[in-house]
Amino acid sequence: MTTSTDKQFFDLHITGVGYLNRVREVSLKRGTPFWACDIAALNGPSDDVGYTRFDCRVSGREAERLVKKCEQAVNMKKKVLIGFRLGDLWTDTFTYSKGDRAGQTGVSLKARLLYISWIKVDGEMVYQATRRDSDQAQPVESQDQQSEAAQASGNAPEASPVPSSYAAVHSGEAAGSFDSPATH
Repeated sequence: MTTSTDKQFFDLHITGVGYLNRVREVSLKRGTPFWACDIAALNGPSDDVGYTRFDCRVSGREAERLVKKCEQAVNMKKKVLIGFRLGDLWTDTFTYSKGDRAGQTGVSLKARLLYISWIKVDGEMVYQATRRDSDQAQPVESQDQQSEAAQASGNAPEASPVPSSYAAVHSGEAAGSFDSPATH
């Protein structure tokens, strides 16, 4: 009998579209510096878009390379819209030090930026990742079949990361997709 000591993990990923902000390299007193950014993710109906802000640590060489390339455009106040995948979401509390909310407790959503599928700067497509099988939407029947097979084998099914509004926003057709810079 063979026993496996490998740990198994369940991934929780957030896939969306949002504006890239505050690109920066974070230096630590102890440890290796890392790249970070904020993403103002679009959510809600296209005629009344809302934003959810994520403070992200950039993970992976390709994501880091792409974020570094966007740093200048972000600093020049250009609208940098990306398709993204985040992982390892957690919350962090802090106290506002200035402004109307000084002294109040706030909550920050933190995550790791794992993957960038495309980048538009001021409405112009500047990067498009090569599509992988896991990035393409699957028919509902196929997803149901995968789910049944996964249950039978004891593995969780991999969900499609493509949201229903992906095509409209990706093509720039959603209301306010480039005319409304992320505000937070």
